[in-house]
Amino acid sequence: MRAQSTRSAFPRALSLAVAVMAASLPATAQEAEPQPMSAEAFDAYTLGRTLSYSVQGTAYGVEQYLPDRRVRWTFIGDQCQDGVWYERNGNICFLYDNAPTNEQCWTFYQTDTGLRAVFQGPDGASTELYEVEQSTAPMACMGPGVGV
Repeated sequence: MRAQSTRSAFPRALSLAVAVMAASLPATAQEAEPQPMSAEAFDAYTLGRTLSYSVQGTAYGVEQYLPDRRVRWTFIGDQCQDGVWYERNGNICFLYDNAPTNEQCWTFYQTDTGLRAVFQGPDGASTELYEVEQSTAPMACMGPGVGV
C-alpha cells in the first residue's frame, strides 16, 4: 500500500512542478505590449475610414483618412483641418494646412478595442488617445460662422 500512495503522490508533485515552471515563463506574444504600427499597417487600418478618438474618456476629435495619405481632422466642435500623414523614425506624423511647420508625431498601436495613439511631444509630454468609434462615412465639418 505504501508504494501505491508514493506513486499517486508523484503525479501530483510533478503537476505542481510543471505549474510552477509555467508560471515563471515569460508572457506569450499575445500578452506582451503590442508593437508600434508601421506606416503600411496604419494605412491598411485607416484608409477610407473616419475614426473618433477620446482622451481620458472624453471625446477629443475625429479624423478621416483619405487616399494618398491625406487626412481631415477636427477637434470636437471645431473647424476641420486638411493635412497629410507620413512615417518618420517609427512614428506616424501629421502636418495640417493651417500649421504647415507644426509636425505632430504619434506612435500608434492596434489593440483588441481599436487604436491607441501616444503623442511624441518634443518636451517628453505625452497624451494618449483611444479610438472609440469608426465609420466609412465622411466626417461632417463645421464651417466658419456656422450657428451664428
